Amino acid sequence: MSFNTALSGLRAANQDLSVTGNNIANASTTGFKESRTEFGDVYANSILGTGSRTPGSGVLVNAIAQQFSQGNINITNNSLDLAINGNGFFVLNNQGSTTYTRAGAFQLDNSGYIVTASGDRLQGYKADASGVILSGAPQDMQIQTANINPNATTKVSLNLQLDSTSVPPGVATHSRPRS
Repeated sequence: MSFNTALSGLRAANQDLSVTGNNIANASTTGFKESRTEFGDVYANSILGTGSRTPGSGVLVNAIAQQFSQGNINITNNSLDLAINGNGFFVLNNQGSTTYTRAGAFQLDNSGYIVTASGDRLQGYKADASGVILSGAPQDMQIQTANINPNATTKVSLNLQLDSTSVPPGVATHSRPRS
């Protein structure tokens, strides 16, 4: 009995070391979430099931639980790199299958789709011309990469608060002729 108890402890410790090794190996992987080994006690029971359930017959690994706590958000030089602050996942289209990730390292493919390094397309909701998000099923996110005709700015609105303790300038330093 004591040999089996010790052996169960060695098996559980081995699994815990494997989980710890995986956490260390992936510590710098974008979007990686560490795992935690959760242990449980093994109870003794008689063959007929009528005996007492005495703890102390060993240990086992109940679960390897994923930890979804907030990780570090780092600044990159890629304008398509995204981060999730809080809960949630990026939804991806993997050749028709929906997958999820917290890794926000994205790039453009040859067709202008926002993709991961393995080619999975980022999913999202389309917006109309005025920026209102449209309801419906998420679709592959695509950015137009062709040249777009420029639009002249027709109106600018500014909200300013001037310091009431400042002395106003005596003479205008720059003026623009009225048309």
